Order: sequence, then C-alpha cells, then structure tokens
Amino acid sequence: MKKTISDLQNSPTPLVCLTAYTAPMMAIMDKHCDLVLVGDSVSMVLYGEDSTQKADMEMMVRHGHAVSKTAQKAFVIVDMPYGSYENDAVEALKNAQIIMDKTGCDGIKLEGGKDQASTIQYLTSNDIPIMGHIGLLPQSVNDIKDYKVQGRIESEAKALMNDAKAVEEAGAFGIVIEAVPEPLAAAITASVNIPTIGIGASNVCDGQILVSEDMLGLSLGRSPKFVKQYANIGQQIEQSIKQYVSDVQSRAFPAAENTYKAKKQNELKKAS
Repeated sequence: MKKTISDLQNSPTPLVCLTAYTAPMMAIMDKHCDLVLVGDSVSMVLYGEDSTQKADMEMMVRHGHAVSKTAQKAFVIVDMPYGSYENDAVEALKNAQIIMDKTGCDGIKLEGGKDQASTIQYLTSNDIPIMGHIGLLPQSVNDIKDYKVQGRIESEAKALMNDAKAVEEAGAFGIVIEAVPEPLAAAITASVNIPTIGIGASNVCDGQILVSEDMLGLSLGRSPKFVKQYANIGQQIEQSIKQYVSDVQSRAFPAAENTYKAKKQNELKKAS
C-alpha cells in the first residue's frame, strides 16, 4: 500500500527518508523508505553543478517522473527548484501543479519559514501537499563557506522556532530541519504537531533524511559532518572498471559465454 500523509504523521517509528533521482534507485529503496525526496541536490549529485540553484523545472520534472512512476510504497515528494516559487504565490501554484501533474508525485517541498508562509498557505488551500524546509537553506547558499550550522545564537534559534510554527500554521504536513543544534531541533519538534525530518539535526527529530549518494560513498567532494557513510560504492565501481579494463586489454572479455555463435553451415544454406 502507498504511504499517505496520515501514515507519515502517525508513524509509530522514526520516518526513514532518502533522496532518489532515478528509477533503479527508487526500486531499491521503495521497499524500505517511508518517504523519498527527489531533491534539487540532483543538480550537484548527477550533473556536477556547484549549487542546488542550478536545478530547474525541466530537471525536477524529468527525475520526479522517473522516481514517481517506480514508487509502489514510499511517499514521493519533489523539490520546487530555485526561482520557481519565491516571489509570487500564483506562479508558485502554477509551477507546483506542473510538477504534480507531470511527475505523479505525492507532494512538494519548498524552502523557507515565515517568509514563505503565505505561499505555503496558498498552495495547500489549492490542494498541493507541502513539506516545509527550515534551518540551512541550500537554495540560499552562494558559496561553499556559507554552508553553516543555523540557530546557534538565541536570536537565530527564536527565528527558527517561529519559522517552524509559521510553516505548520500555513498547512504544511511536515518540515525538514537542516543543520541545527540538537537542543533546538528537540525544541522545534516538541513545539509543532507535524513530523520533523532531520538532516544534520540529531536523532531527536521524527525522522531522518540523507542524500543517498552521500551515504553510499558516491558523492563528489567531501561529505558534510552529519553524513554517515554506510558503504563505499564508488570504490567498488572503480574496482569493477579496473577489472573490465584489464579483461578488455588482455582479450579475456568478451569470453566464449559472452559471444554469439554462427549457425552451422547447412543451417546457413537453409536460411539463405
């Protein structure tokens, strides 16, 4: 059975969430994840860009469709890309509807707190399921050095608490909290009645999400501190490629079992 918002909001165990951008990855994680995000991190992970700002509507629709059509169980949400919702709620609705219609996803995620509350309310009042995102907002980062923990000082912590409440009041069904200290994540989680999904926000949240390529050792560059690497698939891929190179150069591949045989001479005559 496909997960619903009610399932997510009433889960007896912490919500398990990962990113996916392709059908094969979705097919694997669909058996295990409650929620899968087609994140704008696709621009960095698959396209080698230096920012999530490089993701656009076409990119999100293309990958969102691949993931959504494969999902049998997990709840699938797609990120609204940079520039598609920030300045005008009517434009945001139009773009959200395009993503929902063309991908078949279950919901949309957008970044921002109080500043996006009116847009979130407008979208949810028009039947667009919305997940919020507060704390570190990657779409607002223009330089790698600006990827910093948020809410370490009292004024920032208070602002993030207000952001969480504003997103909830606007009708979001859940909130991603990124890169905040544990005490603040705990306070936010206790203050709202919708699930909080942590990424770099400790285990006190109602669920956790990671970029799959980070946790599998497939990322370009250094992973954030909050990532736990569960495998080094990149190393395994490289070893496989090295073996392939060796087999090709030594003519060990293709071997007899990988090679088509010609028909017997009499069969060739009959075929002709």
